[in-house]
Amino acid sequence: MPIALPPLAGVALKYGTIALAGYALARATSHGRLDQPLEDIMDATPEGATLRTADGQTSATFRWRRIFRLNSTGRGVEIDATALTRLKVKRLA
Repeated sequence: MPIALPPLAGVALKYGTIALAGYALARATSHGRLDQPLEDIMDATPEGATLRTADGQTSATFRWRRIFRLNSTGRGVEIDATALTRLKVKRLA
């Protein structure tokens, strides 16, 4: 029984292009660094949103932490999203 090559070639070309794009993206990006004091600050951020204004500066924090499980005894996924924001506006002469 002969194998139809044109459909396989199309699939191979599509996945080969995706693999090449992923490889190029991996080579183009740099590795980030881990800053442990910043990680500790993000872990200490309270859950929810906060806003503080002082001396011409507005600071905001946001933390959302949830645990999702498929059933009560099964494995789950914990999602912890933290955002730290600072906005400074200065009037220049």
